Amino acid sequence: MRAFRLFLPLALAARLAAAEASAPAAAPASARPAPPTTDELYAAGQALFDEFAPPEIKAQFEFPTREKWDEFAAKLQQAMEGDSFEALAEYEPQARAALTALETLPGGEEYADWLRERLDLIEAAKTAAKSPPPPRPPAPLPGKPPVAAPLPYYDLWVQRLRARPAPAAAAKLMPTLREAFVAEGVPAELAWLAEVESTLNPSARSPAGAMGLFQLMPATAKAQGLSTWLPDERTQPEKSARAAARLLRSLHAQFGDWPLALAAYNAGAGRVGRALAAAPERTFNGIAPRLPAETRLYVPKVCATVAVRTGVTPERLARPRS
Repeated sequence: MRAFRLFLPLALAARLAAAEASAPAAAPASARPAPPTTDELYAAGQALFDEFAPPEIKAQFEFPTREKWDEFAAKLQQAMEGDSFEALAEYEPQARAALTALETLPGGEEYADWLRERLDLIEAAKTAAKSPPPPRPPAPLPGKPPVAAPLPYYDLWVQRLRARPAPAAAAKLMPTLREAFVAEGVPAELAWLAEVESTLNPSARSPAGAMGLFQLMPATAKAQGLSTWLPDERTQPEKSARAAARLLRSLHAQFGDWPLALAAYNAGAGRVGRALAAAPERTFNGIAPRLPAETRLYVPKVCATVAVRTGVTPERLARPRS
């Protein structure tokens, strides 16, 4: 959640839209406008706030100084990547204020859907911080296979999601996403990952540069064969779904099960690999304490979302089809 550079993304979107309108689609790289600098984005964001923010928003929120902005973004990122649910939960008021601003400002909807899902993680962190540690599975009986432990905080997410309706876009988008996952040999149920990543908004953006239903970063999207420049194929449901499914399939091949693959999707394969190398157990439960707070909540949320939407519980998710 490299968030709360709230108005920088709005400025960047405006710059890219202007570039798309003024440059031929097949323009060579040398003819394309240079990306805006950080200083330009900050100035544009402040101008957007001054021009478009309603009086009631300006009465509640003050556009931050550059120093406060950078300090807050750094601390929030540290909380997301840290191991403390308490530290992450402290950002709930700021996240709610930011979401209100994004829902109000022109152009903020794309970022609001991204932030809404991250606020859900922050709220869950607040609950998890007050909960006892997940119990360890009982010792296996002689001659019997070990009992698989439930994913930490899986029940917490099932309770949160059970009464929550699917996003309105699900009826239109999910058939396409499911077909794309099946075409890549990945269980169709995992296409519901898009709800966790973007609230099923194909245009969702993060301030870090991730985009689309599956919130692919530019380098990740390019590695999966997508174009990220006018048009950005991350916003195309079928193409982005196939790219996300290919990535998940490769992560499953690397780590051997879906919880670890999902952890790598969120935290990066390197982070998961290092945690596995340092832990005695080669399972998500075994390495969870070594993973970021965000990832420890993200994996059970994805699995609970799949279970609530499709009835397929984590242990019943099929392996990728070769």
